[in-house]
Amino acid sequence: MPKHLDKISEEVIHQNPWWKYKHDIYTKPDGLPGEYFYGESNGSVMIIPVLENGKIAMTVQYRYLHQKQSIAFPGGGIPNGMDPLQAAKHELHSETGCIAGEMVNIGLFEPSVGLIKDITHVFIANIDRQVDPQPDQTEEIDIVYRSPMEIAQMIRQNDIWCGQSLAAWALADGYFKTEKSKEEAPGFNSLLQYFLGE
Repeated sequence: MPKHLDKISEEVIHQNPWWKYKHDIYTKPDGLPGEYFYGESNGSVMIIPVLENGKIAMTVQYRYLHQKQSIAFPGGGIPNGMDPLQAAKHELHSETGCIAGEMVNIGLFEPSVGLIKDITHVFIANIDRQVDPQPDQTEEIDIVYRSPMEIAQMIRQNDIWCGQSLAAWALADGYFKTEKSKEEAPGFNSLLQYFLGE
């Protein structure tokens, strides 16, 4: 088994409203001190919003780092003072205008275990109604609607390349193949039928 790596010291090099850039000194497996640079955030949320017609709302945004458009599930960071469910409702409303009657937390994951501490909480949302979105002033978002089958095809074609969206879809796949989902999420028939092949 790999050894536990002990932290010797920790410092914050940079901090902004979204995350911290940190520098640790730790003990390497050979016993010598080593340096580790990484990011740390409050965590994030990702939501799979299911409309009454079975379609799923997705966002289209221009991603600066990659200089191209990205199709993804709505989501974002967890602000100070909010829990994951509150943040998920906030992001869902601000990015898509969707108001959920039911939201189920289906799991969590770390998007990049060696680079940033940023636990992502994944929710499925049963949408009751939709109003005008209220995106952040730094965001320019279009909304598209796709069926579960269309999303799977887009993933295969690499049209969806957001890693958090891919992980969220994998969690949905695992969740809807359990008996628990039939009890917790009876309103998500389109996803249930897709993942069970019915």
